[in-house]
Amino acid sequence: MKTLAIAGTFDTKGNEFLYVKGLVEELGIRPFMIHMGVFASPFDVDVSNEEIASAAGYDIKQIVAKKDRAMATEALSKGMQILIPKLYKEGKFDAIISFGGSGGTSMVTPAMRELPIGVPKVMVSTMASGNVSQYVGTSDIVMMPSIVDVAGLNKISKLIFSNAVLAVAGMLTGREKLTEETTEEKPLIAASMFGVTTPCVNCAKEYLEKNGYEVLVFHATGTGGKTMDALIDAGFFAGVLDLTTTEWCDEVVGGVLSAGPDRCGAAIRQKIPQVVSVGACDMVNFGPMETVPSEFSNRNLYKHNPTVTLMRTTVEENVQIGTKLAEKWNDAKTPMTVILPKQGVSMIDADKQPFEGVAERTALFDTLKKNIQNDKVDILELDNNINDQAFAEAAAKRLIQLIEAQK
Repeated sequence: MKTLAIAGTFDTKGNEFLYVKGLVEELGIRPFMIHMGVFASPFDVDVSNEEIASAAGYDIKQIVAKKDRAMATEALSKGMQILIPKLYKEGKFDAIISFGGSGGTSMVTPAMRELPIGVPKVMVSTMASGNVSQYVGTSDIVMMPSIVDVAGLNKISKLIFSNAVLAVAGMLTGREKLTEETTEEKPLIAASMFGVTTPCVNCAKEYLEKNGYEVLVFHATGTGGKTMDALIDAGFFAGVLDLTTTEWCDEVVGGVLSAGPDRCGAAIRQKIPQVVSVGACDMVNFGPMETVPSEFSNRNLYKHNPTVTLMRTTVEENVQIGTKLAEKWNDAKTPMTVILPKQGVSMIDADKQPFEGVAERTALFDTLKKNIQNDKVDILELDNNINDQAFAEAAAKRLIQLIEAQK
């Protein structure tokens, strides 16, 4: 029998969670009740709020006495983050579901993010129809809008609750009905791609797959870079083909697709062979043209599509971007290669294209060559555009060499 963890604030939403528990039992799944509310649960549970608080070094009685909601939420959230992955490793449950508003969502989703990819995680939330990146992060949490507040049982809430339970039940029990995969497992490669570096990455992917690798491509849109780095840190990959590091442009200049200051750090931390480049470092990303900040109104802007506006990076910005990338790559403890395309870093940084920029490329490349002071980092310049077949295959071949050398 499969076990479903049901996490929630049973002190304030007891009837709702008892209803969910009944649905789970009706489907032949064992409920594992986790109480993360401040006050005592009105019914028996498998994990108490006292245990959750204790896991983070807090005393639930002191939390109650202080009557500080913010402190209580922080303490119980930290406790959940520590306890939930531990309970999963001990085999206490196979999947997890929760229901809540902003408070409940912020308390349980950090814990869900600590569970391995593939473990079913469903969060029914009042926050699910907005920007959920702060809750989902780089995980595979399924966010389901609650439509009405999780505050009472009614015609709408019962329908949503039952749909959520049926969804997670399908994830739990449906897999056994699928034909088991019998294909040979191949070493995984992580690759970063953007629309303007697609021909390059597709060509490199094809070359790597012909040579016995499986390539997972991540769209360098901020979340994509974060997800790729998270999976690298989790140990999924034998090598990394990080040819599209454009997210650093948004981090440095202030665009909307930054992956944060840790971008490019995971492969170095994990000592995974990698070949990197500066794909799409000719551009900063914004939304529709009218959303571009006024201070950039006189810049070289390109309407990529109705919802995406690209801005050409300047010489000065390329120096800053190159400096940041060099700082990251200087931390390498194992051999890696930086491969630079002298004829352009994207589809539109090419001869007679909107972002063609010899001076900008030169500033970027010279900054990298000047600032990379690590003998583990090899710099290779090729007289190609990044999307040329010769460039793509050279990057793929070099990555295979680095992987083979590390065996």
